[in-house]
Amino acid sequence: MSRIGKNPVALPKGVTATVLDGTVSVKGPKGELKVELVPEVEATIGENGISVRPRNNDQRSRAMWGMQRTLVNNLVVGVTTGFSQQLEINGVGYRAAVQGRNLQLQLGFSHDVNYPIPKGVEIVSERPTALTISGSNKQMVGQVASEIRSMRPPERTHAPNFARDLADHLL
Repeated sequence: MSRIGKNPVALPKGVTATVLDGTVSVKGPKGELKVELVPEVEATIGENGISVRPRNNDQRSRAMWGMQRTLVNNLVVGVTTGFSQQLEINGVGYRAAVQGRNLQLQLGFSHDVNYPIPKGVEIVSERPTALTISGSNKQMVGQVASEIRSMRPPERTHAPNFARDLADHLL
């Protein structure tokens, strides 16, 4: 039994959800998000919120149960509060600046690296060496942060060039 899957996903005030043909749609103040459920689980909307249940009692259905419930919960959190990640750039002369819908990075190459910011993601450069990536889709926010980090991978003998939060910063 999935401990996570047993709990229904509560719908806060101002958030509406629909389940249609294996797709859960959630609409809130920060937009609308959808997730397609795997065939092994089903979702229903009740008075407590959205409940996700396995269709069968086989191993794959039980394995997908908790994951699908977490994906639905991420939709609700995304349309209410959103998600964000902070990156810190470490290196002499390394800096970042947001220009329109592009992120311009100076990473020690002979040229600047321009990264087009995807739709649905906001990047704020608080300082030339600090970025905050935010959006309503958790997967997209993490993907953008990963793509930015991969532009200058850390050297094995030095500290990382990009650090997520201050907890990832190695001295």
